[in-house]
Amino acid sequence: MTTVIERLRSGRPVFSVEFFPPRDTEDERVLWASIRDLERLDPAFVSVTYGAGGSSRDRTIRTTGRVATETGLVPMAHLTAVQHPVAELRHVIGWYAAVGVRNILAVRGDPPGDPNGEWVAHPDGLTYAEELVTLVRSLGDFCVGVAAFPYGHPRSPDLDTDTDHLVRKFRAGAEFGIAQLFFQAEDFLRLRDRVAARGCDAVLLPGLMPFTTRRSVAKAVELSGARLPAALAERLEPYADDPPAFRAAGIDVVTELGARLLAEGVAGLHFYTLNRAKATKEVVARLGLAAEPGRRRAA
Repeated sequence: MTTVIERLRSGRPVFSVEFFPPRDTEDERVLWASIRDLERLDPAFVSVTYGAGGSSRDRTIRTTGRVATETGLVPMAHLTAVQHPVAELRHVIGWYAAVGVRNILAVRGDPPGDPNGEWVAHPDGLTYAEELVTLVRSLGDFCVGVAAFPYGHPRSPDLDTDTDHLVRKFRAGAEFGIAQLFFQAEDFLRLRDRVAARGCDAVLLPGLMPFTTRRSVAKAVELSGARLPAALAERLEPYADDPPAFRAAGIDVVTELGARLLAEGVAGLHFYTLNRAKATKEVVARLGLAAEPGRRRAA
C-alpha cells in the first residue's frame, strides 16, 4: 500500500479529498458515488473523518476499510484521542493495519457535544495530538499526518504558540500536515513560513472547499474559525439570489486560490468535499491536477 508522503513527493502537484462517514443508507449511496467518480481522477489519497468527539468511529473504520479493500485509492483514516483509552486506540490502529491502511491522520479532537467546551482527557487516554502521533508510529509502519491551523487553534493563545505545537507534532513523527480551511493564500503561506522558520521542512497541504452555495460559504466560516474577508463577501454578494451564478463565482474563487497556491510550490491541494464530487472535479480539471484518463500516477 502506497503512503501519503510518497504520493505527495511524486514530483508533480497532486490533489486529495476528504469525506465524512455516511449517517444512513442514502448518505452511503451518495458517498460511494462520489468516491467512484473521483477514483478515475486518481487523487493522491482519500481521507475519512472521525466525527465530532469520535462519534462516528465505527462508520469511519468501516468506510476506510472499504476504500482500502474495494478501490484502487490510497486511504487515510482519521483517529482522535477523544474518550478513548490507549488500549482502545491500540485496537483501532491494529485493525487499520490488518486491512492494509498505512496512513493515519492523528488529531486530538474536540470535546463531544460542544467543540468549544472544556477538554477532559480520558483517564487512561492521551491529552495531546503529539502523543497520538507517537503511539501510532510505535505500533507499525504507518505514515502519519496531523492538522494545521492557519489562524491558530482556538485553544492556542497566539500563533507562535500554535506553531510550536504543530512543530512538536512533526518532531514526534508526523510527516505531513493538512491545513484547516482559510480564505486567502497569504493565510496559508504565512503558516508555512512560520513552520519553516523553526527549521521544520514537513510537507504542508492547504485545505480548500469549493464555494457552491451560500450555505457552503457559511460552513467554511464555521470550520475555519475566521471571518469571511470583506473583498470576498463583496465579490459573491451580487449573486446571492442567483444560485447558478453564485456557484460559478464560487468555483472561480477557489480555482484562483488553488492556482496561486500551486504557483507558490505547494505539494498539492486537499479538498473538503462534503461528500460531493462535482465541484471538486471542476476545480481539479481547471487546475490540471487530474491524472490522464486510464493512467495512474507513479507514487
